[in-house]
Amino acid sequence: MTKRHIKPLMGCVAAISLISIGTAYAKEGGDQYPNGAETWMAGAVPPKGNYFINYTGHYGGKLRDGRGKKVSGAKVGAWFTAQRYIHMTDKKIFGADYGWHVIVPLVHQNLRLGGASKSRNALGDVTINPLILAWHRDNLHWAFGLDINLPTGAYDSKDARRSVGANYWSFEPLLAVTWLHDDGWEASGKFMYNIKTKNKDFRPEPGARKMDYKSGQEFHMDYLLGKHIGQWGVGVSGYYLKQTTNDKVDGSTLAGSPAWSRGRKGQVFSYGPTLSYTTQSGVMISGQWNHESKVRNRFGGDKLMLKLVTAF
Repeated sequence: MTKRHIKPLMGCVAAISLISIGTAYAKEGGDQYPNGAETWMAGAVPPKGNYFINYTGHYGGKLRDGRGKKVSGAKVGAWFTAQRYIHMTDKKIFGADYGWHVIVPLVHQNLRLGGASKSRNALGDVTINPLILAWHRDNLHWAFGLDINLPTGAYDSKDARRSVGANYWSFEPLLAVTWLHDDGWEASGKFMYNIKTKNKDFRPEPGARKMDYKSGQEFHMDYLLGKHIGQWGVGVSGYYLKQTTNDKVDGSTLAGSPAWSRGRKGQVFSYGPTLSYTTQSGVMISGQWNHESKVRNRFGGDKLMLKLVTAF
């Protein structure tokens, strides 16, 4: 693989904050990984060298309850940019290329709850990955990694509208795969499973005592089907997320209600167009728009993301 054909494997962080509406718990714990970030050449990790990736985008959405209906007065708008550094070595582990990465995000967020909103510019949750293993065989490329999301993002237990970080650690094993045919057709997928620790500073409303909130584990994936035409690429991309375990407060599963499902299990499926361009010098620029559907117990809306990838 040449550097101009390589797309990075892992994801960056951009958190959407914790939510509670009055005394009724909504979905707590934002996405530390911006779903849909890795599409083109997701499983084709670059060769030995140093790489810089910038992710910049905007997300806007409204909170959806357990029936998929909009929650009045609850919406979010967030601009984010993340800087990612990847170092691939010449070392081999189990026949795979070995490397590591770190991602540092910055977020501008406006969060409205109950008709009132607040904005904040802050550092998001930093991601490190000490173990990137990548294999290549003819047209097939695949990689394994372990992202560790750190609770570095700004968090305010007294006002959810001012929180950018999730305030918990999470561990995310992942597998990314790319199949690139000689005629330019590509199919890529990145499959992740997110395991979260407790947020010990959660308050269901201002002035309430602190409680332990354990957000449920999640399976999620990015996908792409596209065609490379010279230096250009055009395709369809998106993501799918399904929460597999219940949210709990102080060890007890959140009860259901007419509007909110028991355990607040979130889900979303998105789709949209994507376009990429690779310069003669090997710099890759891509853009995509994703519309979210089938949303339950989380925000649902639209995401626009631009990405720049270069070796240095």
